Amino acid sequence: MSFPRTVPLLLAVALVSACATPFSETPLATNFPTSKQEKLQAASHWQTITADAALRLSATLPAALTHPLYVEPVTPTAFNRAVTNQLITWLVNNGHAVTRSPANGAKFIKVDVDTQVVAFSPDRAQARYAGVPTALAAGAWALSGPSVTGAGAATAMIAGADAYSWARSEFANGETPQTEIILNLSVADEDRYLARSTTVYYVSDSDRKLYEESGSNLTVTSKSFVVKGD
Repeated sequence: MSFPRTVPLLLAVALVSACATPFSETPLATNFPTSKQEKLQAASHWQTITADAALRLSATLPAALTHPLYVEPVTPTAFNRAVTNQLITWLVNNGHAVTRSPANGAKFIKVDVDTQVVAFSPDRAQARYAGVPTALAAGAWALSGPSVTGAGAATAMIAGADAYSWARSEFANGETPQTEIILNLSVADEDRYLARSTTVYYVSDSDRKLYEESGSNLTVTSKSFVVKGD
């Protein structure tokens, strides 16, 4: 007994249909479109992102501020202290009045530096590269897909090693960091926010202590005592 030729086709259609049903009790998990996110690995990187945030804050501030600015970190971490000082330097050098301390009841406009540390699951997947380097012309190289032959790929890998390293240099070494930070810079008076900047960065897991308040992970134990009178 032989099956009609249409049977395998119907089975294939049924299998494909089972993979993507028209209705689901919960949303299907999908990936976001590929994007890039900087990884902070040096103090000079802190200065770069501070200058960028300060430039955006300055562009949104009112043309004429009625009171001087006062910059203060929300938590005294190594990173927040550095960003605070770098931000003060930028503001002063760009003509903004910045007070050293709001003493004697003088009015001021507060600039808060606040960092939130977020720890995600370790060993998160990351696909950085696609294909292998291949020659386009003399001195020109590009990444090519799986159609490149093994011999051609090996030749390209040897001949274009320097060019390939240059192309890969955009990406940070190592696995996807488990630790990320959310940096919030806020400018506000007593009634409202005047300007605000929020940015997100990767940081090396081994540098996490630079972004967290000292002792923030300590467990506090409390005890209760009963006082008896006469």
